Amino acid sequence: MRVLHPANERFHSAIEWLDSWHSFSFGEHYDPKRMGFRALRVINDDRIAGGGGFGTHGHLDMEILTWVLDGAVHHRDSTGGEGDIRPGELQRMTAGRGIRHSEFNASATEPLRLLQIWLQPTVTGLPPGYAQTAFPVDGRRSRLQLIASRDGRDGSLSLSAAGDVYAAHLGAGDNVAHVVRPGRHIWVQVARGSLTVNGQRAKEGDAVTLSDEAQLTLVGDGNAEVVVFDLE
Repeated sequence: MRVLHPANERFHSAIEWLDSWHSFSFGEHYDPKRMGFRALRVINDDRIAGGGGFGTHGHLDMEILTWVLDGAVHHRDSTGGEGDIRPGELQRMTAGRGIRHSEFNASATEPLRLLQIWLQPTVTGLPPGYAQTAFPVDGRRSRLQLIASRDGRDGSLSLSAAGDVYAAHLGAGDNVAHVVRPGRHIWVQVARGSLTVNGQRAKEGDAVTLSDEAQLTLVGDGNAEVVVFDLE
Protein backbone atom coordinates (compact mmCIF):
# COMPACT_ATOMS: atom_id res chain seq x y z
CA MET A 1 0.00 0.00 0.00
CA ARG A 2 1.29 3.45 -0.95
CA VAL A 3 0.00 6.68 0.65
CA LEU A 4 0.87 10.31 -0.18
CA HIS A 5 0.96 12.75 2.74
CA PRO A 6 0.82 16.25 1.15
CA ALA A 7 3.03 19.02 2.49
CA ASN A 8 0.11 21.40 2.94
CA GLU A 9 -1.67 18.99 5.28
CA ARG A 10 1.07 19.24 7.90
CA PHE A 11 0.54 21.29 11.06
CA HIS A 12 2.10 24.76 10.97
CA SER A 13 3.61 26.96 13.70
CA ALA A 14 5.06 30.44 13.18
CA ILE A 15 6.53 32.98 15.58
CA GLU A 16 8.96 35.84 15.09
CA TRP A 17 12.08 33.69 14.62
CA LEU A 18 10.62 30.28 13.75
CA ASP A 19 8.59 28.89 10.86
CA SER A 20 7.90 25.19 11.44
CA TRP A 21 5.93 22.45 9.68
CA HIS A 22 5.01 19.34 11.70
CA SER A 23 4.31 15.99 10.05
CA PHE A 24 2.72 14.67 13.26
CA SER A 25 1.01 16.01 16.37
CA PHE A 26 3.38 18.35 18.18
CA GLY A 27 3.01 20.98 20.91
CA GLU A 28 -0.34 22.71 20.61
CA HIS A 29 -1.20 20.70 17.48
CA TYR A 30 -2.97 17.45 18.31
CA ASP A 31 -4.72 14.85 16.21
CA PRO A 32 -5.03 11.35 17.73
CA LYS A 33 -4.80 9.90 14.21
CA ARG A 34 -1.47 11.63 13.58
CA MET A 35 0.73 10.53 16.47
CA GLY A 36 3.51 9.04 14.35
CA PHE A 37 4.37 6.23 11.99
CA ARG A 38 5.78 3.06 13.56
CA ALA A 39 8.77 4.24 15.69
CA LEU A 40 8.79 7.64 13.99
CA ARG A 41 7.16 10.17 16.32
CA VAL A 42 8.25 13.65 15.10
CA ILE A 43 9.45 15.25 11.86
CA ASN A 44 9.62 19.02 12.20
CA ASP A 45 10.82 21.03 9.21
CA ASP A 46 12.17 24.10 11.03
CA ARG A 47 13.30 27.41 9.52
CA ILE A 48 15.06 29.51 12.15
CA ALA A 49 15.99 33.15 11.63
CA GLY A 50 19.44 34.47 12.45
CA GLY A 51 19.98 34.66 16.20
CA GLY A 52 16.88 32.56 16.94
CA GLY A 53 16.67 29.22 18.67
CA PHE A 54 15.29 26.97 21.37
CA GLY A 55 16.42 27.77 24.91
CA THR A 56 17.39 25.07 27.40
CA HIS A 57 14.64 22.48 27.82
CA GLY A 58 14.35 18.80 28.67
CA HIS A 59 13.37 15.49 27.06
CA LEU A 60 12.87 11.91 28.24
CA ASP A 61 13.12 8.54 26.46
CA MET A 62 13.44 9.62 22.85
CA GLU A 63 16.08 9.30 20.13
CA ILE A 64 16.38 12.79 18.62
CA LEU A 65 18.10 13.33 15.26
CA THR A 66 19.04 16.69 13.78
CA TRP A 67 19.68 16.86 10.02
CA VAL A 68 20.65 20.31 8.77
CA LEU A 69 19.65 21.40 5.26
CA ASP A 70 20.94 25.01 5.24
CA GLY A 71 23.09 27.01 7.64
CA ALA A 72 24.37 25.70 10.97
CA VAL A 73 22.84 24.99 14.37
CA HIS A 74 24.73 25.35 17.65
CA HIS A 75 23.95 22.57 20.12
CA ARG A 76 24.66 22.36 23.85
CA ASP A 77 23.42 19.70 26.28
CA SER A 78 23.69 18.48 29.86
CA THR A 79 26.00 15.57 28.93
CA GLY A 80 28.69 18.09 27.93
CA GLY A 81 27.98 17.74 24.22
CA GLU A 82 28.44 21.01 22.36
CA GLY A 83 29.19 22.09 18.81
CA ASP A 84 27.89 23.24 15.45
CA ILE A 85 25.97 20.93 13.09
CA ARG A 86 26.15 21.74 9.38
CA PRO A 87 24.64 20.26 6.20
CA GLY A 88 25.78 16.66 5.77
CA GLU A 89 26.27 16.17 9.53
CA LEU A 90 23.84 14.11 11.59
CA GLN A 91 23.47 14.53 15.32
CA ARG A 92 21.87 11.91 17.56
CA MET A 93 20.83 12.82 21.06
CA THR A 94 19.62 10.02 23.31
CA ALA A 95 17.28 11.61 25.84
CA GLY A 96 17.04 8.40 27.87
CA ARG A 97 16.31 8.99 31.53
CA GLY A 98 16.67 12.75 31.08
CA ILE A 99 18.62 15.32 29.10
CA ARG A 100 18.51 19.12 28.85
CA HIS A 101 19.70 20.96 25.78
CA SER A 102 19.50 24.10 23.67
CA GLU A 103 19.64 24.62 19.89
CA PHE A 104 20.36 28.02 18.33
CA ASN A 105 21.09 29.30 14.86
CA ALA A 106 24.89 29.56 14.81
CA SER A 107 24.62 32.74 12.74
CA ALA A 108 23.20 36.07 13.89
CA THR A 109 22.12 36.94 10.34
CA GLU A 110 21.87 33.88 8.07
CA PRO A 111 18.78 31.60 8.05
CA LEU A 112 18.90 28.00 9.26
CA ARG A 113 16.79 25.11 8.03
CA LEU A 114 16.79 21.68 9.64
CA LEU A 115 14.75 18.54 10.12
CA GLN A 116 14.27 17.58 13.75
CA ILE A 117 13.35 13.91 13.99
CA TRP A 118 12.24 11.91 17.03
CA LEU A 119 12.17 8.11 17.14
CA GLN A 120 10.77 6.10 20.01
CA PRO A 121 13.45 3.84 21.54
CA THR A 122 12.93 0.14 22.11
CA VAL A 123 14.23 0.50 25.68
CA THR A 124 13.43 3.28 28.16
CA GLY A 125 15.64 4.67 30.90
CA LEU A 126 18.85 4.61 28.87
CA PRO A 127 21.79 6.83 29.89
CA PRO A 128 21.57 10.16 28.05
CA GLY A 129 24.06 10.55 25.22
CA TYR A 130 25.21 12.59 22.24
CA ALA A 131 26.94 11.70 18.97
CA GLN A 132 27.62 13.47 15.69
CA THR A 133 28.96 12.19 12.35
CA ALA A 134 29.66 13.83 8.99
CA PHE A 135 28.36 12.21 5.80
CA PRO A 136 30.00 13.82 2.74
CA VAL A 137 27.49 14.56 0.00
CA ASP A 138 29.27 12.36 -2.56
CA GLY A 139 28.22 9.34 -0.51
CA ARG A 140 24.55 9.96 -1.19
CA ARG A 141 24.54 11.31 -4.74
CA SER A 142 22.28 9.04 -6.83
CA ARG A 143 22.13 6.51 -3.99
CA LEU A 144 20.70 5.90 -0.55
CA GLN A 145 23.32 6.38 2.15
CA LEU A 146 22.72 4.82 5.56
CA ILE A 147 23.11 7.57 8.17
CA ALA A 148 21.56 5.94 11.27
CA SER A 149 20.75 2.34 12.13
CA ARG A 150 19.88 -0.01 14.97
CA ASP A 151 23.35 -1.62 14.83
CA GLY A 152 25.46 1.35 13.70
CA ARG A 153 26.65 -0.52 10.61
CA ASP A 154 28.53 0.95 7.64
CA GLY A 155 29.65 3.99 9.61
CA SER A 156 26.12 5.12 10.49
CA LEU A 157 25.13 6.50 13.87
CA SER A 158 23.68 3.84 16.15
CA LEU A 159 20.05 4.09 17.27
CA SER A 160 18.11 2.60 20.17
CA ALA A 161 15.07 2.49 17.89
CA ALA A 162 13.65 -0.14 15.54
CA GLY A 163 14.64 1.34 12.23
CA ASP A 164 17.24 2.53 9.74
CA VAL A 165 17.54 6.04 8.31
CA TYR A 166 18.91 6.86 4.85
CA ALA A 167 19.55 10.08 2.92
CA ALA A 168 19.89 10.65 -0.82
CA HIS A 169 20.46 13.41 -3.39
CA LEU A 170 18.80 12.57 -6.70
CA GLY A 171 19.24 14.39 -10.00
CA ALA A 172 16.91 14.20 -13.00
CA GLY A 173 16.61 10.60 -14.16
CA ASP A 174 18.42 9.07 -11.19
CA ASN A 175 16.83 5.73 -10.32
CA VAL A 176 17.44 4.18 -6.90
CA ALA A 177 15.96 0.90 -5.66
CA HIS A 178 15.84 -0.37 -2.08
CA VAL A 179 14.64 -3.83 -1.07
CA VAL A 180 11.98 -3.71 1.65
CA ARG A 181 12.22 -6.69 3.94
CA PRO A 182 9.01 -8.48 4.94
CA GLY A 183 7.19 -6.72 7.77
CA ARG A 184 9.02 -3.41 7.25
CA HIS A 185 7.39 -0.05 6.60
CA ILE A 186 8.82 2.95 4.71
CA TRP A 187 8.42 6.68 5.24
CA VAL A 188 9.99 8.90 2.53
CA GLN A 189 10.33 12.57 3.50
CA VAL A 190 11.01 14.94 0.59
CA ALA A 191 13.29 17.60 2.03
CA ARG A 192 13.89 19.45 -1.23
CA GLY A 193 12.96 19.23 -4.90
CA SER A 194 10.67 16.57 -6.34
CA LEU A 195 10.74 12.93 -7.45
CA THR A 196 8.54 9.87 -7.83
CA VAL A 197 8.23 7.24 -5.11
CA ASN A 198 6.99 3.91 -6.49
CA GLY A 199 5.32 5.91 -9.27
CA GLN A 200 3.82 8.54 -6.94
CA ARG A 201 5.05 12.06 -7.67
CA ALA A 202 6.06 13.92 -4.49
CA LYS A 203 7.37 17.44 -4.00
CA GLU A 204 9.17 19.33 -1.23
CA GLY A 205 7.50 18.78 2.13
CA ASP A 206 5.45 15.79 0.95
CA ALA A 207 5.90 12.34 2.41
CA VAL A 208 5.08 8.93 0.97
CA THR A 209 4.54 5.80 3.05
CA LEU A 210 4.82 2.22 1.86
CA SER A 211 3.57 -0.89 3.64
CA ASP A 212 3.40 -4.45 2.30
CA GLU A 213 5.57 -3.57 -0.71
CA ALA A 214 8.71 -5.49 -1.65
CA GLN A 215 10.71 -2.61 -3.08
CA LEU A 216 11.13 1.14 -2.79
CA THR A 217 11.94 2.85 -6.10
CA LEU A 218 12.95 6.51 -6.22
CA VAL A 219 13.24 8.35 -9.54
CA GLY A 220 14.53 11.92 -9.53
CA ASP A 221 13.01 14.59 -11.74
CA GLY A 222 15.16 17.47 -10.51
CA ASN A 223 17.51 18.28 -7.64
CA ALA A 224 15.81 16.24 -4.91
CA GLU A 225 16.90 15.53 -1.35
CA VAL A 226 15.11 12.84 0.63
CA VAL A 227 15.31 11.18 4.02
CA VAL A 228 14.03 7.59 4.10
CA PHE A 229 12.97 5.69 7.21
CA ASP A 230 12.91 1.87 7.00
CA LEU A 231 11.01 0.83 10.12
CA GLU A 232 9.81 -2.34 11.82
